[in-house]
Amino acid sequence: MEGVTAVPSPRPEPAGPSRTGRTSLAAALLSGALGAAVALLATRQEWSEGTATVAGGAFPLTAKGSDVTGVPPALAVVGLAALVAVFAVRHAGRLAVAAVLALSGAGTVAAALLGASDPTALDEKAAQASGDASATVGALSHTAWPYVAAVGGLLLLVAGLLALRYGRLWPAMSGRYERSGAPRPRRAAAPADPDRPEELWKALDRGEDPTGA
Repeated sequence: MEGVTAVPSPRPEPAGPSRTGRTSLAAALLSGALGAAVALLATRQEWSEGTATVAGGAFPLTAKGSDVTGVPPALAVVGLAALVAVFAVRHAGRLAVAAVLALSGAGTVAAALLGASDPTALDEKAAQASGDASATVGALSHTAWPYVAAVGGLLLLVAGLLALRYGRLWPAMSGRYERSGAPRPRRAAAPADPDRPEELWKALDRGEDPTGA
């Protein structure tokens, strides 16, 4: 029909901050927890192997990630603690803790990559095995575990960046327990029943006649 104006259908509204906050929160929790677990697991595995020449011939040596460097596991623990602490603080405190989380991840990545080619731990073991302080390890090779630890650090870094970007939308740990600033009114005590035995005895102690009108 002429003269009738078609009403356009409403467009779907974009996702609000609450949905963005929930999505980023879930991603940060998953990324941070997984990153810390991966970094801690990787440092317990063999990172490098080689041989040391001793009197009896070649002696095989291996070094775990914790032997090569103690930085990744320490920073993974710090990052995990920061991930939990993010929900205990607000405003500037939350930004500071989120920055610690991000720096923990970046430090884990750097330490893991540096440790991937560090022969120091094996050289020390070679010196102990041969009894020669100047001895070094030969046929040095490295496993993939240092790079796995670096991936764990990268996940921690992602969690920290998410906390820096979207942390203001996340709830605080004590939010569900908070109410309005007004103090809660106290419940009034129930009136005493004069017919109860203990109330009769109390009246007698006061010199009152409990049977009087």
